[in-house]
Amino acid sequence: MSIITKLDRFHLQAKSNRWMNRFAIFLRIFLAYGFITSGMVKILGERFAAGLSTNHPMGQYLEALHNTGFYYTFIGIAQIIAAVLLLIPRTVTLGALLYFPIIFNIFMLSYAVRFEGSAFTSPLMVLGCLFLILWNYDKIKYILPLGHGEYSPIVSVPKTMDNKFPFKFFLGTFASVAAVLLYALWGWEIAPRNNSNDCNSQFIGTNRTIAGAKFCDCIHSQGLPLDSSIRIYKSTPDDPKKK
Repeated sequence: MSIITKLDRFHLQAKSNRWMNRFAIFLRIFLAYGFITSGMVKILGERFAAGLSTNHPMGQYLEALHNTGFYYTFIGIAQIIAAVLLLIPRTVTLGALLYFPIIFNIFMLSYAVRFEGSAFTSPLMVLGCLFLILWNYDKIKYILPLGHGEYSPIVSVPKTMDNKFPFKFFLGTFASVAAVLLYALWGWEIAPRNNSNDCNSQFIGTNRTIAGAKFCDCIHSQGLPLDSSIRIYKSTPDDPKKK
């Protein structure tokens, strides 16, 4: 049996499960809601995360993006279109393909500047969108560089579905959510946090309070780039009394 045939059978088995179908519907609604809310902010001309200081690395980016004029509005419109396409059963595949590059860019940006505001949600949205793309694998597989054999039609949801609960799948889903949460909480040695007080709080009880204070000052007072602030933090010695 070829790998393509195995993938086709695995995909059909998933589409035949009632719980998997409900999960796909949940993801469509969840992802659409996330882009509708953020997209409307851009269309209305408001700065996203308006409470975030412009000295913060993410704040600098969002302020510059907000000042791009119609490009900022264009991003909001693209998010709304992707969200609406996800909600319409016939256009889910197109919506997921449009959604993925946008949310993946947000995910990479969040981790590049260590922005805790979307460090948990953005990777989950990436995984959710990827699931929907795989869920519609039968509609896009022919554009993939795979050796296709005999023709296999688009798989529709069967009238009679399997009610067996897919424990392994949801256990893996729960483990993925837990892993993302743990990394969002403790994955970075230091992070800018949303304000100076929160930034300094991560160094309380350590021997890096002086270095931490310099790091937070570089970020929230001077508005220096994250990389420069981290270099200053690493070059500052430990607290004299706590070595």
